[in-house]
Amino acid sequence: MTTKLWDGRFAEKTDELVEKFTSSIDTDKNLYSYDIQGSIAHCKMLAKQSIITNDEANRIIKGLSEIKEEIKSGVFKYEDKLEDIHMHIEARLIEKIGETAKKLHTARSRNDQVALDVRMYLKEKTLSIINELIRLQKALIRFAKEHKSIIMPGYTHMQRAQPVLFAHHIMAYYEMFERDIQRFEDSLKRTDVMPLGAAALAGTTYPIDRDYIAKLLNFSQISSNSIDTVSDRDFIIEFLSCASICMIHLSRISEEFILWSGAEFNFIELPDAFTTGSSIMPQKKNPDICELTRGKTGSVFGALICMLTIMKGLPLAYNRDMQEDKKPLFDAVRAIGLCVKIYADMLPKIKTNKNAMKKAASVGFLNATDFADYLASKGMPFRDAHNCAGKAVAYALKNKKELHELTLKELQGFSLLIKKDIFEALELENMIERRVSSGSTSYKNVSYAIEKAEKKYL
Repeated sequence: MTTKLWDGRFAEKTDELVEKFTSSIDTDKNLYSYDIQGSIAHCKMLAKQSIITNDEANRIIKGLSEIKEEIKSGVFKYEDKLEDIHMHIEARLIEKIGETAKKLHTARSRNDQVALDVRMYLKEKTLSIINELIRLQKALIRFAKEHKSIIMPGYTHMQRAQPVLFAHHIMAYYEMFERDIQRFEDSLKRTDVMPLGAAALAGTTYPIDRDYIAKLLNFSQISSNSIDTVSDRDFIIEFLSCASICMIHLSRISEEFILWSGAEFNFIELPDAFTTGSSIMPQKKNPDICELTRGKTGSVFGALICMLTIMKGLPLAYNRDMQEDKKPLFDAVRAIGLCVKIYADMLPKIKTNKNAMKKAASVGFLNATDFADYLASKGMPFRDAHNCAGKAVAYALKNKKELHELTLKELQGFSLLIKKDIFEALELENMIERRVSSGSTSYKNVSYAIEKAEKKYL
């Protein structure tokens, strides 16, 4: 495999450094199965359209199938001078079956060929990520259902704010990943476009049947403009955008699990199988899975920025810059796939500390809003009630008490509207249950949200 498939126009041998610089085989060899599958479909179409004979097609398909096994078994040889996976496979096919192999590239270019390979790859990987996200959804639903009665502090600005159900907090991540699934499903529509037939940029003079290839390769539609087809990487950018948003959500839940598993919170305990120890401190149990997920978010963001930068100034149509699209894509696909999978595996094994959460929700004046709501329900304008509650908090702070620890006489010093039923209003369970608005943290609303999710995924 030493002769280049495009060297007819050149008088000088390519410099070895140029061969190394332009080679992408270390990266795009991962596309070999898609490249062979696409080539077989293209070959069948050429035979169907009588562009090559059935005998030629059978010989080509047999050769491609054998090459696939060579690559799979690890005996296939790679050389920088053959640049990419397409040229490697074609050169090896020529070695195996002779001149007939040279007919395979009829009516196509590496430009539409690589676009096909990447689209096939990304379709498969997107569906795989969606399936893993659904598995994570199921784990979240079960986790929330198992801990439906636990009360914890809800936070804003990382300060204790109001009590919420732990299940309500967990179901917030369910909603985030639900949107991620929808985004990936929507992006899949733009990936599911068959590009073969655009050739280098202008289409081909041969009477090809693009719809037949699309059917063979399970594409729902074919591309409409040959120039756009070979220069489009929007579908990669869109996927990386979806992946970046999803990684934000994984990073956020990672940060919370890191905080919650620390001694200062002690809300949860991460499973031993998903944590690591220290080489010097025997007592340590480190949340490395969460930390690495948080860290890998940066690499996925980087892949998105990389693709945006590659594409931002390119004139139509294909430019060699676009060869650099695969490494950031492959890296991002691997990162998000691993992160989603490991969270779906880890979540069911996390233990919760119900008492620690309830204790944290019981201090820090998390019932101050309910104090104001109580006064408003007695007829005081809410702004006045808010001011009154603020004064009560200041008094309680000075006296090192919580609002519900003040006596009725002390409370009535702020308003004569306050009666004995104030203490019932300030109880944790009652504060939770009074959140009656749709989507809020009451037991009824959270149960409904879990049941709705169960009907969809369980």
